[in-house]
Amino acid sequence: KQISDNQKLKLFSTLIYENNPTLKTQILAQIEKIWAPEFVPILTEYIRLNSDKQFIEEVADLLAKKTDQRFGLDHLSWLEWLWKQAPIYAKYQGNFIAEYYQNIDPKFRKYFKDRQETATIRLDEIVWGGVKQDGIPPLRQPALLEANDADYLADSDVVFGLYLNGVAKAYPKRILAWHEFFTDTFGDTKVAGVYCTLCGTVIGYNMVADGVFHDLGTSGFLYRSNKLMYDKATQSLWSTIQGAPVVGPLAAKDIQLETFAVETTTWGQWKKRYPATKVLSLDTGHDRDYSEGAAYANYFGTDDLMFPVPITDYRLHNKSEVLIIRAPNYQQDPLAISINHLKKKKWLTGKIGNTNFLAVADKTGAARAYNLGKIEMSSYRKGVFKDRQGQSWKVTNKGIFSTDNQSLKQLPSHNIFWFAWLNAYPKTRLVK
Repeated sequence: KQISDNQKLKLFSTLIYENNPTLKTQILAQIEKIWAPEFVPILTEYIRLNSDKQFIEEVADLLAKKTDQRFGLDHLSWLEWLWKQAPIYAKYQGNFIAEYYQNIDPKFRKYFKDRQETATIRLDEIVWGGVKQDGIPPLRQPALLEANDADYLADSDVVFGLYLNGVAKAYPKRILAWHEFFTDTFGDTKVAGVYCTLCGTVIGYNMVADGVFHDLGTSGFLYRSNKLMYDKATQSLWSTIQGAPVVGPLAAKDIQLETFAVETTTWGQWKKRYPATKVLSLDTGHDRDYSEGAAYANYFGTDDLMFPVPITDYRLHNKSEVLIIRAPNYQQDPLAISINHLKKKKWLTGKIGNTNFLAVADKTGAARAYNLGKIEMSSYRKGVFKDRQGQSWKVTNKGIFSTDNQSLKQLPSHNIFWFAWLNAYPKTRLVK
């Protein structure tokens, strides 16, 4: 007997709230009678979060019978298998997700309710990360210290540095790993610093695009092990890597946030280059263990992932850091440069789209990128480049300058784990 999509959704929604084991078994039997492949991604959701062991074992048995796969109660293995198939979810998948996850956080409902048609990514690849909206508390306009007052930091501590509009600020990994998101101002520019700990990147975004301010936060959901942001005005979901909305009313607006260079380096190197830098205070308003390495120690200590991804590439380890240069058209011609390779070679030239670039790394592996234009560099020694015309170019804190006062424009760039970039841009080129 044919039943409507609304009736199917009602059937699956009933399973969310029903407590009677007999009735749940009967509903599963009814689902088996009207079976369709689109039921698979819905049933896998029950396996992860439902506490009724008998019920989820019955769900797993039904899935095994219909798919010929034997993953039992291993939710992540079901997802890995599912993502290797062509998308099979139904037109009501988004509304089911809205109904299911509103029981964790009512704010989740708006992300998905009646928004499936807006999605530019696969809905079955959106995975709950284990927290509520802004459940990992963001730092909004955080307290900052002068460099000399930051006695809690060792020179070897990792920081994420931004130098913008003549202002230098450092955000220590040991603090930011507990918050994963900050907003701050650099002159007139409002910046969102988005730290995806799972994919090892901090990306600095201009919160204003085409004159519109987007007040961003952490959604609680992931896509390919990369956090999704949300904006407060429309509750659209945004890709952290792309800086663009991917589900919701803004997804069709062709919005692309401007990015700024974020340098992963040590506190000692950063304050040496920028003595006037400000740095995060330990006075965040939150009670956390901000000692170096305390947050995500187990995750950072291995190459294992916490959540599965559809693509694996063994040219580098999952969590090998790569430098991403966000030159114009980088999305059409994506490139990843191994930080270890750049650290050894100290400099690299290449092309992304129509942009000739120069990437430079110091002894810690901290890297920056510049637009070369038509200049061709031939050598590099003790902080000075020579181009093919014999002109000298000195690397300074504020950029790269020639003896006749020419300068190279810095390009937005950031580090990221190899697996995360590859899963966002599977056709990326790799320099290693």
